[in-house]
Amino acid sequence: MESIKEIYKIGNGPSSSHTMGPLYATKCFIDFFKKNNIKFDKIRVTLYSSLAWTGKGHLTDKIIKETLKDYNCEIVFDYKTLTEHPNTLKFDLLLKDKIVSSKTYISIGGGYIKENGVEEDKIPDVYQFSKFELFKQYIQNNDIVEFIDSVEDESLNDYLSGVVDAMCNSVEKGLNASGTVAFELEVKRVAKDIFEEAQKEKDESVRRTLFLTSYAYAASEENASGGVIVTAPTAGSCGVLASLVHYYLHNLKIDKKRIIDALKVSGIIGLIIKNEASISGSVAGCQAEIGSASSMGAAFLCAIDNMSLNQIGYASEVALEHSLGLTCDPVHGYVAIPCIERNAMGVLRAYDSYLYAKHISKYRDAYVKFDDVVKVMRETGMKMNEDLKETSRAGLAKINKEV
Repeated sequence: MESIKEIYKIGNGPSSSHTMGPLYATKCFIDFFKKNNIKFDKIRVTLYSSLAWTGKGHLTDKIIKETLKDYNCEIVFDYKTLTEHPNTLKFDLLLKDKIVSSKTYISIGGGYIKENGVEEDKIPDVYQFSKFELFKQYIQNNDIVEFIDSVEDESLNDYLSGVVDAMCNSVEKGLNASGTVAFELEVKRVAKDIFEEAQKEKDESVRRTLFLTSYAYAASEENASGGVIVTAPTAGSCGVLASLVHYYLHNLKIDKKRIIDALKVSGIIGLIIKNEASISGSVAGCQAEIGSASSMGAAFLCAIDNMSLNQIGYASEVALEHSLGLTCDPVHGYVAIPCIERNAMGVLRAYDSYLYAKHISKYRDAYVKFDDVVKVMRETGMKMNEDLKETSRAGLAKINKEV
């Protein structure tokens, strides 16, 4: 598996696969035609399948046009052509209406892209495993964080320090913002309102719930508006870990180094899911995004509490198991409904899973292992109806078509 840095990426929302990925693909294409000195008078970009169906809601066309602002550019939404991968986009260079060169890219989730038909440059493996049970074998009786530090390079701590700052910034900006997101849906920003309710609440458990909810809303509302967020593991699920990080750093005053170390552990969980299943909603539904984020959040909480690797696996498994089958059906393609609220539910599921690991796992070993649930999540995603995987053609999106 690759470095933990690859699971946490700082960039603009609202989607790692539909905004960040197409942005990187566009930059790659610019490098290509500049390097080869190709003459053209127009660039045509065709978005297929999920990128077409939810492209406007995810600002796919906007980010491409902004990146190609110095060129004559046309965006085409192709809803009919079948592609092997749902996040496919094609760039054509035209000269006098004739194609002189083309390239096709695939946005595979989490901001990653690859050129269609070309052997991609493999990201160097840092870890010699991609399953949790093998991770346990590597750790044995050693300290988890010490093992990770021995494998990663020295820049990881500084990188994750920047990740913590970016997560907290996304929460703070969201808490201080007002107005609406999602254009014609006009979804009101409510993070600030929930935060104010949390401050007035006397019951400590309700107070915690409201703080976590407000932080998850804040980061997710920033994401929906195209603000800067951290993929954890995706942009659409950025609110879960951002909420926990902000809460533990600012509310509980936990040392930043402990938070960084906990992010290392949760990053391993995210990488395992990415390598063994998927973190893309258009490939495996929202179980791959919010489900994965909840699983990572549960691992983060266990690591903060210095719990054992078995308990970390228990909590991660519980969070993901009870997200199985979660569909990705954004209304009008916007990362707003049900995505913002779903991030808040995800952080609460992460916290509950952590509590289960802390108070229940001591009574019996988990029959279902984390690796088992990751495998089932992948199988579930492959069997899920394509319309329920980030197309806005079914589920909640279909019910609200009249909006």
